[in-house]
Amino acid sequence: MKEEVVVIPAGSATIEGNLAIPRGSKGIVLFAHGSGSGRFNPRNQYVAKVLKDAGIGTLLVDLLTKEEEEVDFETGEFRFDIGLLSRRLEAATEWLKKNPATKGLQIGYYGASTGAAAALIAATRFPEDVRTVVSRGGRPDLAMQHLQMVRVPTLFIVDGKDIAVLDLNKKAIEQILAEKKLQIIPGATHLFEEPGKLWLNYRLTGF
Repeated sequence: MKEEVVVIPAGSATIEGNLAIPRGSKGIVLFAHGSGSGRFNPRNQYVAKVLKDAGIGTLLVDLLTKEEEEVDFETGEFRFDIGLLSRRLEAATEWLKKNPATKGLQIGYYGASTGAAAALIAATRFPEDVRTVVSRGGRPDLAMQHLQMVRVPTLFIVDGKDIAVLDLNKKAIEQILAEKKLQIIPGATHLFEEPGKLWLNYRLTGF
């Protein structure tokens, strides 16, 4: 297992991520966090560990700089800036395509909350490179004008008790012309904190 902290140029900024590549891996999942979350979030770490144990590479990247995170913590200014988040995710994707250790790996996106909208937009920029998008408790409605351009298989995982987000996902999935699926996790709330729900979420991703 190769694991390291990486620094990725993203326009005038630089963002950091945790890269892990199991021996013999043929694919890598790029995590798109949102709504104040990041690469050290325990739920993201858990899903990444299960993927790594299955032989799949992971890149958990903070889409905001440390300075932006501090401002966002106080104001929430950046977490809904989907344009910024998608550009940062695109920069991380370009980095994966050029980095010697990852350039031959198939890429998938795993987006949570507002990060799911960023992942869907970024997927339209890389129709030949990104193989799939998984949205967990996501806000795909924030990428509504881009959804008809999504060309990769997309899975929406939504907690059954979060009625508002479920309705937003149902409306968004109608706009996607590519292969798609909506999976509802019964009894789960927005953060999938109930015992076993996050594991079920992983099992449904198809990775």
